[in-house]
Amino acid sequence: MAEEIIHGHCLCKAVKIAITAPAHEIEICQCGMCRRWSGAIYTAQTGKEARVEGEDRATVYRSSEWAERAFCGTCGSHLWFRFLPTGNRSFSAGLFDAATSHGIEKEIFVDEAADWCRISGDHPRRTGAQVIEEAKAAGFSFD
Repeated sequence: MAEEIIHGHCLCKAVKIAITAPAHEIEICQCGMCRRWSGAIYTAQTGKEARVEGEDRATVYRSSEWAERAFCGTCGSHLWFRFLPTGNRSFSAGLFDAATSHGIEKEIFVDEAADWCRISGDHPRRTGAQVIEEAKAAGFSFD
């Protein structure tokens, strides 16, 4: 049986992304950097493998010592977040029509959420301190 693939693209379609075996749940980040970057929250779509067409059209910004973010250099759509210690990327869920039916895996940095951007529902929620401690326990350094 063939693995599921979902396809997404930026607003102008200069950057196209195909994700193999996508997660059917979205991670939501409420940190101040994601809020400033996206205007509200960052919704992360992940999967087993991603193929990016038009990656040369992306502009990459190193947003911290441990992360970079990318946007389309033509239309400005937010494309991905890369966690540099692992190289793993998550992609903006809004790029994928299929992601509109996905649930919420977890919400992180809830202590930094704007009052006007509270997400309802029964899903795991982690503060920034909890997220950092979990990452440190997994061997990642943020110093």
